Amino acid sequence: YLKSASLYERRSDITNCEDVSYVSSAYVPQCLRYGGRPTLSNAHRAHESAVNQDNIRDELDEVITLNSVSIIVAEYVPFGANQIVQLNNNVGSTERVQGGYISPMVDSDAAGASMEMSPEMTAVDILDYTLTNHINFEAEIRFSEDHGVVQVETFGVSLNAEGTCFYGMQVEAVMERIKDNISLDHLSRLLVDVQQDSSSIVNSIVSQYQRDLLQLIFLGDAEFRNKVNLIIANEITPHLTAEEYMDKGEYENELKQVIGDTKAAYDISEHDTLIFGANGLLVAGPNSRHHEPLLCAYLQFITIDIFMQNYFARLWILTADMQTTYKIIDGPGDGKDPTALKRIRYRICKLSEHIIRLEEILSYLLEALEIIEIPPEPPEQAGRSLYERLEISGMRSQLLRRTTDLKKNVGGASRYLDVLREMTQVVAEDKMFALNQNLEINTKKLIELDDASRRTAMALWMLMVVFAAELAWNFLDRITGDWTVVNQTWFADIMVLMFQNDFVWFAISVLFWGLSAFAMIKFLEKFLIEEESVTTIRIVYNRRIFMRKLESLLLQKTYSFEDRTIDPINEMVRVTYVEDAKDHWGGTKPKITLEYDMKNEFLLTATIAYNRAKASKKLGLTPVELQEKIEKDFEDARIWDEASEDHSVEDLAVDKRAAIEEKRLAKEAEEEEDEEDEEEA
Repeated sequence: YLKSASLYERRSDITNCEDVSYVSSAYVPQCLRYGGRPTLSNAHRAHESAVNQDNIRDELDEVITLNSVSIIVAEYVPFGANQIVQLNNNVGSTERVQGGYISPMVDSDAAGASMEMSPEMTAVDILDYTLTNHINFEAEIRFSEDHGVVQVETFGVSLNAEGTCFYGMQVEAVMERIKDNISLDHLSRLLVDVQQDSSSIVNSIVSQYQRDLLQLIFLGDAEFRNKVNLIIANEITPHLTAEEYMDKGEYENELKQVIGDTKAAYDISEHDTLIFGANGLLVAGPNSRHHEPLLCAYLQFITIDIFMQNYFARLWILTADMQTTYKIIDGPGDGKDPTALKRIRYRICKLSEHIIRLEEILSYLLEALEIIEIPPEPPEQAGRSLYERLEISGMRSQLLRRTTDLKKNVGGASRYLDVLREMTQVVAEDKMFALNQNLEINTKKLIELDDASRRTAMALWMLMVVFAAELAWNFLDRITGDWTVVNQTWFADIMVLMFQNDFVWFAISVLFWGLSAFAMIKFLEKFLIEEESVTTIRIVYNRRIFMRKLESLLLQKTYSFEDRTIDPINEMVRVTYVEDAKDHWGGTKPKITLEYDMKNEFLLTATIAYNRAKASKKLGLTPVELQEKIEKDFEDARIWDEASEDHSVEDLAVDKRAAIEEKRLAKEAEEEEDEEDEEEA
């Protein structure tokens, strides 16, 4: 997105691919075929691309054109014999009715009676196969295009157990140009389309395991992974010497569109030219197709070379992730950040998974290099010249040395991860030791409090009984004192009755004692029920805060308890206060306890003790409402340090890529909703 200083933004279309109309046929070099029927031609449909419609915004300046163009886009995908067998089963190679329509979509409701899916699928028609070694098939792409753009897109796909994937295409027509006089400007846009659609083809047929390996190497961007282009043409116009094409001017700029930055150009014969580029090579001349075996062998090695470059880059990204993990363990993980251990464990698990997958990929690379055969040097002069320029003979040994080096790097990363695991274990043990110490201290305090409470309860019970007796007897003493009813004439008969019998007055005294004790106990029980009707909520935050703002909030409260535990790393504070605003809390005053790390500025927990019996029956708060109340107070005081809680800088590379993709999809969905709203309006 392009953003201005005024925060205005719009989507950049610099990476959008311009489309051209074209017609193509499947193309599989004969050296990759093992019998089977020939590929079908779409030459009879070449006129369909002559609609003369495209979405090209540039003014094209044609300098070089090609005649009878064949394109091979190649890449390396980790394959093995079992994957080839599974692939043959998936596309129905072993069945009586082979091929069909394939899609990478997974049916989430396999037991359902219906399934809805996109009509944009790939039609597969098997050419030939061996169960454990290779498969060749035609793939017709049926994707929607912009209005007016016609693309008849058919690939010849060759996959083998070495992992090399060839996507071949014979260009029948581009725009109004049929077969010959194909412009490199148009061809470059066709190649971008082929690169993207070839990824869609292989993603539809390979296993989820292989897709995961590709996503790992290309960091979640496997859809746009780089491939190598081989362009074979029967004639190039104008026909110049190799040195003349490398003019650092218009010729070289034209060639860069299709093969990347040009590296070198050679005349392999009087009529054939070979041009190397960063993203592929161009072979043009009447004898160019005779060299297909050499060129395909070269592509097998060069695709592994490109994959190794991505592998090596991914390995260094992994090392950077481990270094970041080390910093987290050595810094916040050392007891300063209560959330660090969770993040560390997540990172360790992910890194372990990545290293295991990288080791598996490396074993696939080594197996492929052992299987790939180096073709012999051709007898004719042009073939020997091409063989020498491609340097095929030494490529295997170079790639084997590089895989050995990668094996050492992966081994070092694995040992580094073991060190991180040990450090994480030490951090976890330290945290557990501190927790056990706190538990031991709290247990001792609870035992002491329990003993004191038991003694106090016993003494209180005895005092209540004695006090009840004292109260009852004092009441009776008042009756028999100087001015009492005893002196009244109407009480004289009762007086005589009580004092003439020895136990009557004693029985009356005991009765009064019992009634007084019963009344006081009932009152105490009611009081205890009210005091015990407390809802206690403990909310764990473990969030970073602005310490000054929390202290300002606490200065407005009246402390009833404060406890501090100070060590070299933390300063744990536990503060208890009672809220004075009874109306704000539903008719009662809750007791709130905050536990925070003053030195590292973390709010750990908040505990709310809420007496339901004393609260208003209509205005009493539920646990959810209590949490909302206290969090609103925190937000009003602005205690949260949200900027420090953002650990996205420390995220693993795959998580960063996933976050970017998630933001992009969310933005696109938002824009689509805005467009729909505008259309409805």
